[in-house]
Amino acid sequence: MTDRRDGHVILGINALVLGYLPSAWQSPLLSDDAFVDPDYWVRLGRTAERGTLDAVFLADGPLLGDPSYDANPIRLEPTVNWGHVAAATENVGLVATASTTFNDPFELAERLLSWDHLSGGRAAWNVVTTRGAAAARNFGLPDVPLRDDRYERAADFVDVALALWESAATGETVRHRGGFFELEGRLRVPPSAQGHPVVFQAGGSPRGRALAGRVAEGVFAAELTRDKAVEHYRLVKQLAVQNGRSPDAVKILPGLLLSLGSTEEEARRRSDELHDASPASYSVQWLSQAIGFDASKLELDEPFPEEVLAAPADPQTFVGSLGFRESIVAQIRRTRPTVREYLKQTRYTGSGHAGFVGTPEQLADRIEDWFHAGAVDGFNLQPDILVDGLEVIADELVPILRRRGLYRHEYETFTLRGHLQAASPTPTF
Repeated sequence: MTDRRDGHVILGINALVLGYLPSAWQSPLLSDDAFVDPDYWVRLGRTAERGTLDAVFLADGPLLGDPSYDANPIRLEPTVNWGHVAAATENVGLVATASTTFNDPFELAERLLSWDHLSGGRAAWNVVTTRGAAAARNFGLPDVPLRDDRYERAADFVDVALALWESAATGETVRHRGGFFELEGRLRVPPSAQGHPVVFQAGGSPRGRALAGRVAEGVFAAELTRDKAVEHYRLVKQLAVQNGRSPDAVKILPGLLLSLGSTEEEARRRSDELHDASPASYSVQWLSQAIGFDASKLELDEPFPEEVLAAPADPQTFVGSLGFRESIVAQIRRTRPTVREYLKQTRYTGSGHAGFVGTPEQLADRIEDWFHAGAVDGFNLQPDILVDGLEVIADELVPILRRRGLYRHEYETFTLRGHLQAASPTPTF
């Protein structure tokens, strides 16, 4: 255990539109058009703020999702959506995912800083590269570039954006000559209350972690076990130090899939009912996408074949997340389930992200354990159904964490960067 009494755990919400399970739309608490209803999004923002949560995340969607495993195949553009929510809230941070593969760095830097300025310094950019031919075809390309090329472009892209944000403060012209971008100019947008948007990073590959260690202020990680989370936590903090940064400069926030109930039995029943109401192919299709192999061709009552668990023959062309795949394979190797057993386990233990099914008190135990073990700086929580799951987090989980001295009673800072910097320092090992 480590001593982290000087601050608090960080709590974010991954706002996966309606929830992380495809059947979330069936909730009687939702209207038919909730995913595009301004009042729905304002309600989410205000609920998160009522719980003094640090931030809410929203992914971009450069393509229609596959409804066989994508819980929310249609979504609004994040920066526009969060701009609307910013007008109805005052303190909660607002994080938008935006791809470096299919955006322009000048336009995105200008858009993000404009949003950050108007929100009072509460904006963040979650940097990702885009994978998959379907997204590429929306931009007139037959496929996405190879993985290394995508990350080299991402590194150059982020350098341009950071330089442009600096130009907003200094008024100096940016003259950038990189491997992918050449630019001479500056932004007309003024700096925000926090200077410029916070930079998050969500890739779990070696190139993604290297980018995180160099520039990210937060990492949206995928961790299934505490031991692996500790290992990743130390690695990214060390990468920050190697880049001349403080280990406290980058905060690690794994995703955590949630089904909550007043008792563990109630939570399991809720999880089972939501999974049973989801498309029959949901678990198999998601696993297939995550591991890069058609799971429907596997024998359900046999262990996973070694050739399926082996590293991808060509990581450059692997279309899934290498970070997700690494976590899933490590979990399978550790427990050695049959395919059927693993698909059942994922109802309660997660997939690429870890899962949790239980009570708010038990969830607080989980958060406290990982936090004091030096595995995380906080969590990015992902409820099965967002509309009521978020209320349980704000009204039941947060008070428990406060009583344990793990969370603040009110906002102490006014910008997202301030929220992160006020959180607990990195433990020493």
